[in-house]
Amino acid sequence: MERHNIYLEYKKDTKYLLYWLINVSNRIIKSSKDETVAQPNTTGQTTVAGLIFMAKLIAQHGEPVPGAIYRLFESIIAARTTINSAFHQLVGSNEDEDLKRSNASHKHFIDTLRQAFAILGGDSWKQSPSKQVSEEDQDVEQVIFENMFKNLTVEAEDEGSSEEEEEAQTSSAPRKISRKPGKAKKAKKGKKSKKQKKTKKTPTTGDTDKDEIPMESVRIIEDADGIMTDYLMAVYTAVNEWIDLRAYNQALWKEVAYQGLNGAVAGAVANMAVSMVKQTSSAIFVDFPSHDSYETIMKTITRGDPDKAQGKFTIAKYAIDPHGRLHNKPEETAVDVKEQFLIYVYQDLVDFVTDFQLNRSGKPTKAMQAKIANWDPNFNLRKATKQQRLDWRRSYTIKWLYDLVNVYSAIVVQRNTMKGEKHVYERVDWSATGPWAVHRRLYGLNEFAGEITSMAMKKPGADPRKMIQPHHVFQLQCIVDAMTVSRGWQLSTLRGHVLEAPAPRFCPRRDVDLFLDRENKRFARGYCASVGMVKSALTKDGDHPELKNIFLLLQMEMEDFVNWLGESKYMSGLTTIPPSRFSGHNSNGLWEYSPFLCGVGLMEGLELAYIMGVSLWDKIPEPMLLIHLHNMLVQKGYLTSPVGLFQTLHDLMTESFFASGRAPTSDFSQALLKKVGEKGSGLSRANPQTTKEHGLTNDMHKHLSPSVNRFFQQKPTLLLCRKADWNPDAIPDEDLHFGSVMFLRRLASLKKSQLKDSPLFLRAKAAGVDESAILEMADKLANIKKTETAIPQSLIDSITAQGYRSMAPGSLDMATGAARKTASQVTGRDLLEFARADILSDVAGMRPLLSFNYLSSIVVFLWVFAQIEDRLSEARNRSYIDAYERPGPADKRITLVLLALAEQDQQCLRIMGEAFEACRSGFMDYIYWDDLDTEPALRERPGNSSPEACVVM
Repeated sequence: MERHNIYLEYKKDTKYLLYWLINVSNRIIKSSKDETVAQPNTTGQTTVAGLIFMAKLIAQHGEPVPGAIYRLFESIIAARTTINSAFHQLVGSNEDEDLKRSNASHKHFIDTLRQAFAILGGDSWKQSPSKQVSEEDQDVEQVIFENMFKNLTVEAEDEGSSEEEEEAQTSSAPRKISRKPGKAKKAKKGKKSKKQKKTKKTPTTGDTDKDEIPMESVRIIEDADGIMTDYLMAVYTAVNEWIDLRAYNQALWKEVAYQGLNGAVAGAVANMAVSMVKQTSSAIFVDFPSHDSYETIMKTITRGDPDKAQGKFTIAKYAIDPHGRLHNKPEETAVDVKEQFLIYVYQDLVDFVTDFQLNRSGKPTKAMQAKIANWDPNFNLRKATKQQRLDWRRSYTIKWLYDLVNVYSAIVVQRNTMKGEKHVYERVDWSATGPWAVHRRLYGLNEFAGEITSMAMKKPGADPRKMIQPHHVFQLQCIVDAMTVSRGWQLSTLRGHVLEAPAPRFCPRRDVDLFLDRENKRFARGYCASVGMVKSALTKDGDHPELKNIFLLLQMEMEDFVNWLGESKYMSGLTTIPPSRFSGHNSNGLWEYSPFLCGVGLMEGLELAYIMGVSLWDKIPEPMLLIHLHNMLVQKGYLTSPVGLFQTLHDLMTESFFASGRAPTSDFSQALLKKVGEKGSGLSRANPQTTKEHGLTNDMHKHLSPSVNRFFQQKPTLLLCRKADWNPDAIPDEDLHFGSVMFLRRLASLKKSQLKDSPLFLRAKAAGVDESAILEMADKLANIKKTETAIPQSLIDSITAQGYRSMAPGSLDMATGAARKTASQVTGRDLLEFARADILSDVAGMRPLLSFNYLSSIVVFLWVFAQIEDRLSEARNRSYIDAYERPGPADKRITLVLLALAEQDQQCLRIMGEAFEACRSGFMDYIYWDDLDTEPALRERPGNSSPEACVVM
């Protein structure tokens, strides 16, 4: 799915328009016999005035203009007009000469675009709604590239040439549409001998490449004022994204505190929001080197003075009924510039880094300590003034950052203070992938902690403002918002400070504590106890030297969880490291006062628990054997009804257990052999691995990825997002789970001609879905997408004061890129919502792969096999005797199950059924949580804007 980025789409639209204008103009010039016509454009560069020349040339020669080209004009004009208006309102009567020149240049460009649009017949096109509708589905890329192959009829100089020759030459021109731009080469101009036969060379791909101006060469030559205008557009795009994603993030964490949403879901989605901010910065500011710091962006949008910028931005909310009619008077207010542009939290970060650098001891300076010392976690925010709330939040932010850096840097600091090593702090590689990453200190926030620590450990006087990027500020804002929202304080662009009672009985560690269950209050469900249980059970079951290393890994991971997830050794004090800034209230304040850290920490913990669990499953035969055995016993009636635990695992992991993702209804032994290899060799217990091969480091994500497993390679959405660096767009189609929201949205975006060749189609077939059902599903999804409506721009314009431009939610998104708008294009908020649904499903929903305790289940598997073996032994069953009492190289359990699946021993199958009946446990008995959220994935939730709301900025 392609995510909207206003600035990038504006740049792409501009490039497409110029590409079409320049190449069509060149083709007309080359085909003309008029020697006075200008020379072709060979560089791809043009001036603003050049747009008018090209438009007139194309219009004079009657070249048809596709609707997609008109829509490109409209989207570019809309984008530039909106941005220009916003900054014109912001600066007001500012007499800055540079700004005046930039605005004049901007207005000239807009006027020129409108003039070129009119010359090409755009005004007439706008007055023909039926024509616009008929061209609605035109794809701009197809239009402009197909046009390059269009064959222009060149008048014959040899009047004796036959019409048949002309027809043959015309039909020889290539018509194939290619995504690679190309254009037919024209006959050379100049006088020819009358004896020369008029033949026109059939263009080849090589010829078209030589004549055509490549897309990457196309650009408008702008002066400094024009470049400044583009930078203003880039800045406006970035800041709008911050505001929108921050509002979504607040609603997410409010759902965690007040409605019980699992914190790991919110943590994962917040990571994606941070990634979006990072992607936007990387993509749009590549055009403006050294102008991508938060400081530079903020000085640009506020003209260097946030106080004067206050009042320049206003926001109004209108109520609109389903018929597009306005109701009630609008609510209107000035945007709190410092709050919504993240200036407060940025200043807190700058002050923290500056203060920490002064002595790099981990203690605040006396001046800073005096300001933050009186912070009280139970402060009544509803009774406080606005300034008191801001001061309370600032003190919390700086205290929390001190704890974060002290914990993260402790390993290096202690090497200096306790072991006499001489590490130079400003030269240490503090990154999450650096040499110190082998020492676990934190979960879920290592990258952020590493970057902040790197700034804080610079020499005194190193200016942090040059180092702080937008994603640093945005992520810190998300961290702080998660805390304030749980305390009943939410920030609204329209209403300002929105206050309510703190979330009753909410504890940020709620979900972490359920996952770990340090005190073993919930037998077989918490992770910590399950590590000891599975080691004990497997050791008692037999000698397993091949499991030695994974036992070591399990023990290391469990100890790290106990020491650094939800709680840390810091709460009891780390030698030579200053105590927690929250010690007066709770020495574990780093975690206790941070829902965000608990969420992202739990997220990583669940990933690692899953990776370790399925890795152990992959090394023993029992999971595979029992699921196949259970399937056969149900199919053949030896079980009156499926056993909940085994049936749920069967349904969740069908592709892992069965070849082609389909459970057999007959030939059960062959089905098992097809999955694991002849004679069950693929199921034999894994060979011992060295610790080096396992990689005993904290990078378990890499060394124990499900991809290296033989059978259990299924990846939950969380693992896919981490691998894609938290960019859902970068997840390959073939990795998406069939039936997930992201899978269905991508399927809906495909054209019928692309469907059968797509990885999505193959993925659905691999999941056992019939081809006709996939095609029917794609059709229905596409039709649903077409019915999705947005607020009409005409209505938005009608409620906007004369001389102003409106900014409704997604209005600029809808304007830019309009010519190539497809079902696959979504806003950043949309993409987060889709990902949220899929992650919730994996963590605590309909597909709860990450909620299941795989280690505890092994204890159940071993118990079932023990029951089977004891009962068969007592009955002196012949299959049992063949498998267990006669010599043979194969694993005894594998041999027994293969004999049973052959259906030759009815007594054996009956006894096996009885053993399963004796273990009627359910899947829910082995999940980390008290319950699962099995409501529909996408539902209306508090905090979401209703479809009737229209906000204009």
